[in-house]
Amino acid sequence: MTDRRIVVVAAGLSNPSSTRMLADRMAAAAVAQLAERSITASVEIFELRDYAHQIIDNMLTGFAQKELESMIEKVVGADALIVVTPVFSTSYSGLFKSWIDVLDPDSLSGKPVWIGANAGTARHSLAIDYAVRPLFAYLHADTISSGVFAASSDWGANADEVAPLSKRVEKGARELAEAIAAREPVTDLDPFDPANYLGEGKSFGHLLGGLAGE
Repeated sequence: MTDRRIVVVAAGLSNPSSTRMLADRMAAAAVAQLAERSITASVEIFELRDYAHQIIDNMLTGFAQKELESMIEKVVGADALIVVTPVFSTSYSGLFKSWIDVLDPDSLSGKPVWIGANAGTARHSLAIDYAVRPLFAYLHADTISSGVFAASSDWGANADEVAPLSKRVEKGARELAEAIAAREPVTDLDPFDPANYLGEGKSFGHLLGGLAGE
């Protein structure tokens, strides 16, 4: 069995929230799909409401406090990322966008990202493709083609019977599992290894030599 790490970021504002409910369901489905491929996965979930003040402080000062820095490090070091945002005014939430804004533009390059969104009405179901997906295209992430949108009706007795939420979640989870399985596990970088910040095959001698004009 191969261990992988999945990080889930939920941007719901209330507690409890349907955003978190959708995030939990997506994470569970992803773990189940990976298990079918003999891959074990750990899941860590972060709710952005717990980091709201630190995100704003980071935007104002340019520095992340230790809790936010630790969360971002886990996002960057994960094998895959699941993100879920509520839809406000036909787009992602301000808190979700603020979190995106404090990420390094290259931090998610090539990382599988599965997008979820929820709103009160199915009329906002296109928000994933016209609002959220372009954010991760800018970050050069490998977004899963099947995002999951959930309206309030998806949680009730009058849920869609033609394309039920469970089927949509399962489809996206299968695609995420395939993307994870196709990649080597992400390994933790050694901060004391010069290759990680000087470049492969380089040493402090190369750096000093360069400074000396050699």
